[in-house]
Amino acid sequence: MGLFSKLFGEFVDVIEWTDDSSNTMVHRFERYGNEIKYGAKLIVRETQFAVFVNEGEVADVLGPGTYELETQNLPLLTTLQNWQHGFQSPFKAEVYFCNARRFVDLKWGTKHPLMLRDSEFGGLRIRAFGTYGVRILDPLKFIREIVGTEGVFTTDEISSQLRNLITSRFATIIGGSNIPVLDMAANFDQLGEYLTRRIGPEFGEYGLELTRILVENISLPPAVSEALDKRTSMGMTGNLDRFLQYQSGISMEAGASNPGGGASDGIGMGIGLAMANRMNNSMGGAASGTPPPVPGSSDVYHVVVNGAAQGPYTVDLLKQHAASGTLTPESLVWAPSMSEWQAASGVDALKGVFNSTPAAPPPVPSQ
Repeated sequence: MGLFSKLFGEFVDVIEWTDDSSNTMVHRFERYGNEIKYGAKLIVRETQFAVFVNEGEVADVLGPGTYELETQNLPLLTTLQNWQHGFQSPFKAEVYFCNARRFVDLKWGTKHPLMLRDSEFGGLRIRAFGTYGVRILDPLKFIREIVGTEGVFTTDEISSQLRNLITSRFATIIGGSNIPVLDMAANFDQLGEYLTRRIGPEFGEYGLELTRILVENISLPPAVSEALDKRTSMGMTGNLDRFLQYQSGISMEAGASNPGGGASDGIGMGIGLAMANRMNNSMGGAASGTPPPVPGSSDVYHVVVNGAAQGPYTVDLLKQHAASGTLTPESLVWAPSMSEWQAASGVDALKGVFNSTPAAPPPVPSQ
């Protein structure tokens, strides 16, 4: 420190600290050689404490107010100092200002997933995070246990230790709470209050008061969350069979509308009709309790011919189409009792159509 600073320090007789930051917890008042004039004024603002340290030993702790630094005002310091010149000489002491306001919105969270046993899902891994607030409750203990001789001490220097303390205790508390994972969101407030009461005494060992812990979120691994979303979606669909029929109809109709296929228009019409009848029969059958019709000769069939659905045709008419070659075993057919279009050769009721096809007439003998 230069000569000007030394002279300036000797003429300054007001000791104060105005906090221009949001995270400074302790600030040491800097004076040249730590010399303080006898009779100097000390201003301690609201939410501040001033701690006098003389040669490494705490001499006094002063709360908010304006003080004139004289022997009668500093009885503890008087016993430590060798006052000369009628108690009028400067004395050496370090003054630490402690910020006693609340420090809020400090972050905590689990670095790694926590393992716990859930009553509904069994073994689970969860992660949690939130915020907490602290303030200096015992400045003397805080300086002795945490700050030491640092000139400026901020929340960044202790937040890691406090965060690890909260995370460790959170794992123990949540593991023994037996709260189902699906019910945790409804208990965030109660969980935060419980954590505050449980962990508060350990913060007190540092001279701090844990004002509040907030639990903002408890999350599951992505794969488990995705499975849970699917389970929830299944529950919201109601009748799963009807939902699947509806989804199948939408997908098949969208595929039939693709212009890439030559028979798309006819197939689309047939699929739409098939799905409508299928859903109608299924819902009507479910309501009345009657089973769907059994495939048989009484069925009528639609046939895809040249990319368009034609019909309905009885089995007798299909025999004529088979005889003329219009209907082949590969032709797509559909009946109200069928769930989808199938090749004619794969329909049991139509196997006799091709077997009964008459053979070609014999050639006419030449004259």
